[in-house]
Parts: sequence; C-alpha cells; structure tokens
Amino acid sequence: MTSLTVTTKTAADLAVDALVLGIVGTDDGAALAAGHGLPRKAVVHLQAVLADLEACGAPDELHRVVAVPGVKATSVLLAGLGKAGSRSTSFEHGVLREAAASALRPVRTKRHVAVALPTPDVTSVAAVADGAWAGTYAYDRSTSRAAGRRGRASAAPAGPKVTVVSGAGQGRAVKDAVARAATVGAARDWARDLVNTPPNLLFPQSFAEAVKKRVADSPAKVTVSVLDEKALAKGGFGGILGVGQGSANPPRIVTMSYSPSGAKGSVALVGKGITFDSGGLNIKPSTGMVTMKCDMAGAAAVAATVLAAAELGGPVAVTGYLCLAENMPGGRAQRPSDVVVMRDGTSVEILDTDAEGRMVLADGLCLASEKSPDWVVDIATLTGAQMIALGSDLCGVMGNDDGFRSAVLDAAETAGEGAWPMPLPASLRTKLDTPTADIAHKGDREGGMLTAGIFLSEFVGEGIPWAHLDIAGPAFNSGGPKGRTPKGGTGFGVSTLVGLVEGHAAR
Repeated sequence: MTSLTVTTKTAADLAVDALVLGIVGTDDGAALAAGHGLPRKAVVHLQAVLADLEACGAPDELHRVVAVPGVKATSVLLAGLGKAGSRSTSFEHGVLREAAASALRPVRTKRHVAVALPTPDVTSVAAVADGAWAGTYAYDRSTSRAAGRRGRASAAPAGPKVTVVSGAGQGRAVKDAVARAATVGAARDWARDLVNTPPNLLFPQSFAEAVKKRVADSPAKVTVSVLDEKALAKGGFGGILGVGQGSANPPRIVTMSYSPSGAKGSVALVGKGITFDSGGLNIKPSTGMVTMKCDMAGAAAVAATVLAAAELGGPVAVTGYLCLAENMPGGRAQRPSDVVVMRDGTSVEILDTDAEGRMVLADGLCLASEKSPDWVVDIATLTGAQMIALGSDLCGVMGNDDGFRSAVLDAAETAGEGAWPMPLPASLRTKLDTPTADIAHKGDREGGMLTAGIFLSEFVGEGIPWAHLDIAGPAFNSGGPKGRTPKGGTGFGVSTLVGLVEGHAAR
C-alpha cells in the first residue's frame, strides 16, 4: 500500500526514484515554481529543458527529465500549476491537489517518490498529500481473480513511499494533516475498489462480507450488523425487498456504527447500493448497462466514510446504512404499477422499475431517522437527469435545510469535489400524486433529479436536517484518468463526507 511521510529536507538532496516539482506559466514561457531549493546548475538545466520543450506551465502539463545535475533523484517530474509569477508561492489547493495526482500516476510503480510543490501552509501540505495519494491508485485485480482463469489476474502494484516536502515545517499540525490524507486516501481507494469489482463477485451478500472483513482488518472500533431478506421482511422494508425480489441474490441492509465514548453528537449516512442495475422489467438498453456495476457507489462512499471517521478517532458518532440490492428482471421481479409498503408504513406505487435507487434509499432513510441523528445525508448514483443538468464532474446537492445544505457544499469545496446546490420546489410535489397509493415513486421526465429528491424527503424524520447528494455523473469515470480522478470508480463523496463529519465535531 502507498505510504505518506513528510520532510523539510532540501528537495535536491532526496535520493528518490522521482522528484516532483512545480512549474508556472510566465510571460517568457514556463519557469520553476518558487521554493524548490535546487542548486543553480539544476535550475539552469531544467530551465533550458523547459525552453526546448516550449513548455507553458499549464495545469495539465507534465514533463519528465532524467539525470538532472545537482539532484540526487533519478528523474524529475515537472507539473504545471498554471499562470503565476516566478516568485509566487501561493496556489489554489485544488491546483496543487490535481498537479500532485497527475505527477504521481506515471510513477506509481516506483519505490520512493518525493513531492516538492509549493506548500507555504498546512492546508497546502494537506492538498498535496491528498493528491499524491490519489494519483497512486490502481485497481487491485486480485479481487477479480476468481472471475477468470487461475493465475491470469495479477495484483495491483503495492504503491510507492511518498514523501511530501513541506514548506510549512514539520510540526504536529503538518504531521496530522499528512496522516489524515493517508487515512482518507486509503478509505477512498477501498470505495474505488468496491465500485470496480465485477458484479458477479460483488452482490449484496458478498458486499456485506467485504465490509465485515475490512472492518476486522482495521484498528477502528466499528460494529457491523446485517439485515438479510428474512429480517427485512419482518421489519417491513418493502422498498428494498421489492427492488431485490427479481434477483437470485437477495437484498441486505448493512449498518456500520462508530460510537466513541462521550460522543459529541451523532450523524447518519445512507448509501444506495445497487450492485448491478439491469433496470428490472423496465430493462435498460445494452449500452446503458455497461457501467452499472457502479450503481453501488453511494454505499461504497458511506462504508469508506464510516471507516475513515472511526480510524481518525473523531468525537462524533457516525452510523452508515448500506442499502444493497441487485435489480434484475427475473420471474419474481417487481412490475410497474405494483404497490409496496415502506418501513414507515407509507404505500408507494412503482411506475418504473429502473427508478429503483430511491426505493432502497427511502427504507434506509426511515431506518436512520428512527435513531434521531443530528443530521442525515444520503448519497446515490440516482438519476440520469443529474448528468444532463450538471455533467459528469459535479454532483447535485438538495436538502430540507438551507443552512445544512450550505455546510455540505462547503465541505465539498474544501475537499475539492465538485458540487452544486439544487432546489426542491414544493410545486413539483404534485407530480408524485397517485390515486393508488400514498405517493408515486417517480414524476415525469421534467425535473427528474428534483422530484427524486422530493420523494426521498418524504421519508426523513420530522425536524431532522437532511441533504441528498446525486452523484450519478462523478461516481464513475468512463474516460481516461485526469488529475486525481482515475478511470473507473472515483470514490467521489468520501472526502466530502469525512470533512462534513469533522465539521460537525468542530461546532
């Protein structure tokens, strides 16, 4: 596994396999970012290389140079930080995070890499550490070994030792920031691995087992309980049972609980965990199913967040509810126009079996609300409408409390995860009216992301601040890697939710 350390040693003196430095765009071309500490002969050599390459220092730019005089590193990677003065030492944290990730990706198989980007303060160090860890990610294919011939799959590289060169010293705050980046990064990688696991290997029961194993391997004090299909039926969880009844793999609700002694408040997280979404009887076109192993990304993010929060040892109790089901068109599958009764007794008419996520989440929200947490957040790859409205990089954030929704958006901004506020207009509630049940589970095509949020709001306990994160776009990257975003599962939401929990502790 990747490891993170911090040092204040001069970058040129680090005998590493690769050394990452920043470059900026100036009126005269690209130049080394200030604070590198390199000897003159190294600077002259690198400036000549940059001129020869006609480098411009753009944020997505990366150059690799070997045998730099006066530098002990085997190679130097020059990562673009954008336009800035040659003496500038202050950069947006998002720029530092993305540059570190982009630079680490091509050298993630190396033994030891040092990152010497401008870090004048603790938050800059934290951003660089976070990005560097993210850039080392590779899916551990050993988890899919059973899907192919024996011996064909190979494990992902172990990951390098990454040393962050700190311009902010090596005090307790800096060390804590780097340690936190490692904890959150490892949890985010687990979420990515869960999303990338083939769906014949990750189904509700095996997901539950994977959570138990990860918790058992962690020093964190997290308890895990599982409701199987019999317990779900006894408990009146009609939403998740209806979704899962067409599959040979029955549904589960996994509860993960971190309860520190003398907890300063309690919060709840609910994650959509559709381990594969065929659409049910409203079956998707074949092209629409290709990435549907990612439909459990919300549950993966919740699981990773609870684990990270517990390993960080914060004072807030955190409970995660993973709502796991497989949506298949079997002979017992749910039909359009069926009516089911949810955990809280609400009857719901099913109009489209491919709008299944809100049904498993609604049961989870009911269960979470029964504990009267200080707030509850659900996270889900919920609607195609989210991607139409906001694209693939931003998630939509809705809620029943403007102040709490703003706190979620602030946490996302700090974490460097794109989020945008969306309304829940009361006028759209009539789209969910039906003479057959208390509520229909879906409105028409217009405002689909918003009516999904309105539906979910019906199942949140009275007086509990709630926010809904629709991550349909940013949860999975079908294209090439970019910045700290790998191809495949992205782990989106983990950093935001961990930050939100920490923010609650600070109140």
